[in-house]
Amino acid sequence: MAAAFAQRGFRVALLARVQAGLDGAREGVERLGGEPFAIMTDVADPKQVDAAARHVADRWGRIDVWVNAAMETVVGPVDTISAEEFKRVTDVTYLGYVHGTLAALRHMRPRGAGTIIQIGSALAYRAIPLQSAYCASKFAIRGFTDSLRTELIHDRSPIRLTMVQLPGVNTPQFDWSHMHFAHRHQPIGACYEPEAVAQAVVNIALSSHIPRELWLGLPTLQAIAGAMAAPGFTDRYLARHSYEQQISDDPVLPGDPDELLGPASEDHGARGRFTEGAKNALIAVDPFHLRSGALLAGLGLLAGAFLFGRARGGAQARGVRRPNRVRAVPTPRG
Repeated sequence: MAAAFAQRGFRVALLARVQAGLDGAREGVERLGGEPFAIMTDVADPKQVDAAARHVADRWGRIDVWVNAAMETVVGPVDTISAEEFKRVTDVTYLGYVHGTLAALRHMRPRGAGTIIQIGSALAYRAIPLQSAYCASKFAIRGFTDSLRTELIHDRSPIRLTMVQLPGVNTPQFDWSHMHFAHRHQPIGACYEPEAVAQAVVNIALSSHIPRELWLGLPTLQAIAGAMAAPGFTDRYLARHSYEQQISDDPVLPGDPDELLGPASEDHGARGRFTEGAKNALIAVDPFHLRSGALLAGLGLLAGAFLFGRARGGAQARGVRRPNRVRAVPTPRG
């Protein structure tokens, strides 16, 4: 994502807790002719995030766009995940977004300008087995974002806020998931290359109209639609089909990266191990248009039913009124 912003002329601040990863991202931005600013930061620590934001504002004068994208996950049944594991996932995947958003707002509110982009997931609407901590964090991000949005509207703030719901993306995230299984993590269904997602996010930042949300990839649309239309059926479907599908045939080996246990000592790059089957293009849908279409379709059906009912009622009334009028004629008296 840093590379995509650099390609469009942005100066890019990079926040991560691993120096090797920061160095790799910084070099990638520099190769594209961009101006990077790497700051070692653990997003679970609000003081570190706030300090990083101050460094960026001091260096470049302002913060135009803030993207929250940090994540950690634990893969395992709920009752195998420890309280400490739940806490770490929550601290990074949910509170990391809160800390980043608050830091961005401190610099955007005085200027009355800025864009905050929350990188979400289809799992912010539809939870799946074995990822209770991660799904709960994504649900929490959506609730936090919706609440903040109402406050910005109340304040008539020009600060722009959106949440981008993602499908499975071929990043190293599946390589460093903390596993309660003997085999490594893998995405369910279609997986997309990170460049496709990054381009969609940059397009939002550059757009004159920012959507309330953006849903990327057909699996995201299917998951969210299923959650809304048939939650009980989706529960049973996921119970049958998405448990084993998340566990690959690749064994977890000693020395494999595990972000929950500590940061990796090397740069993993932007791509994961699923490039062979990953897709390079995805659809981007503003759900407002889906809801508008559904609303129009619903209104059309209601209008059609109303007119059909009136037509039937009118015909029946005409058939009844004639004899009624005849019967209503007074009988002559002799």
